Amino acid sequence: MSVYLNNAATTWPKPQAVTEAILSFMTNGGANLARGSASRRDLESMGGVLSCRLKLAEMLGAYRGDPAYVTFTSNVTMSLNTVMKSYLKSGMRVVTTSMEHNAVIRPLRAMETQGVRVEILQCSLRGYLDPKTLVRALQQKTDMVIISHCSNVCGALQDIEAIAEVCAKKNVPLVVDAAQTAGIIPISAEKLGFAALCFTGHKALLGPQGTGGVVWQPEFAEKCGTFLEGGTGSLSHDEHQPMNMPDKYEAGTPNLPGIAGLLAALEWIEKEEMGIIRAKEEFLGQRLEDGLRSIRGLRLLGPGPKDKKLPVFSFNIDGMDNGILARDLSDVYGIETRPGLHCSPLAHRTLGSFPEGGLRLSPGYFNTEEEIEITVKAIEELAG
Repeated sequence: MSVYLNNAATTWPKPQAVTEAILSFMTNGGANLARGSASRRDLESMGGVLSCRLKLAEMLGAYRGDPAYVTFTSNVTMSLNTVMKSYLKSGMRVVTTSMEHNAVIRPLRAMETQGVRVEILQCSLRGYLDPKTLVRALQQKTDMVIISHCSNVCGALQDIEAIAEVCAKKNVPLVVDAAQTAGIIPISAEKLGFAALCFTGHKALLGPQGTGGVVWQPEFAEKCGTFLEGGTGSLSHDEHQPMNMPDKYEAGTPNLPGIAGLLAALEWIEKEEMGIIRAKEEFLGQRLEDGLRSIRGLRLLGPGPKDKKLPVFSFNIDGMDNGILARDLSDVYGIETRPGLHCSPLAHRTLGSFPEGGLRLSPGYFNTEEEIEITVKAIEELAG
């Protein structure tokens, strides 16, 4: 028996429709995007990509619902790099938090060497940023705020509405890493006034790896330079990168099989209903949290029982190495987890779990109550 509890890394399994859509594209379609003779297959590729943009524009609240301001990337890391590196310049100041993933921190550290000033705001031991801390930080001139909507380590869900309000009052562009929330929590880039919402397709959106993107505020996108230049299938006479959206940020051939799969996933979520999916995940998460809190010597990281969070739980057990615990859960019980620092060393410093990290469990929609019970019992047995 196999129990998959690593959905914060990537959701699995995917809806069957996702696999079928990828296979259909590869066997029946396969034409490149805007690089053909307008044959049936060419038009089907264009239609599929546009349909995916439209679905994402609706789900993530694109400005004026315009799909042109939804651009595709290969993952949220590329999305964040595209936004930061096309906007930030030497002398600019950017504010972020101590709960960020390396997808934010590493690009910022690289840009620090090029003269960008970086300030990291300390979050609480439970993983939350106090909006008042942001208010104080923005008393200095600030060119960008970057924040993760939800921690991939402990599930702490930031008060993004309050944070967006603070940024709006100071007229500071807010860039949101929605890797863990896009697809499971209703969110509107336009209503909250985000400069950019960065997302990945392979987590809560239930699509394949190698997909992601950015939802841009139009005025912000105009202020940004290009990040990657090359062929777009448009304006081929011009030796300069087109400035029209979405071509401005989509040089080269996109992951068309992945986009076909992502479109199928978006349609599946629409049919199943996001609220129903989230309710089941929260139910399973509550069962898991209750079970973990009952185990002697187990210390959960981050949020308390009543804090706003997604079902992502990291913990340590007194006297046990979380890497060895993960191995034993896998080898003996067939339970797949994620030990270590989860690409978020700053978050673990904040939560008091650096350098050992923690063992992360993240249930998803396709898990069952029985699997949760099996997992809790297995951890109890290993904890002794």
